[in-house]
Amino acid sequence: MALYVYVAWFFAGAFLANAIPHIVQGICGNRFQTPFASPPGVGESSAAVNVIWGFINFAIGGALLYIFLPQLPPPWPLCVAALIGAFVMALWLARHFGRVRNSPPHP
Repeated sequence: MALYVYVAWFFAGAFLANAIPHIVQGICGNRFQTPFASPPGVGESSAAVNVIWGFINFAIGGALLYIFLPQLPPPWPLCVAALIGAFVMALWLARHFGRVRNSPPHP
């Protein structure tokens, strides 16, 4: 299988993992960091913006899986690539949002 398929599944996992906190925080009615806030990734956006951003991430991740789906069921190495992408994104988000949420508020 071509390397670009593994890269696509890696990023699909990353987009799908990124969708989770935004959708959950939005559905709970909480403000949460998005790239659209000021400053980007640090300031908080409304719950509605988070739901929209989460579903955009979900759609991109799903589209990548669909476009690069070679067969059903997918080969296990592709599933591993997607899980690694999700894991890397989850660790990065935990580190980033942990620092942002534990720092003093911005004016």
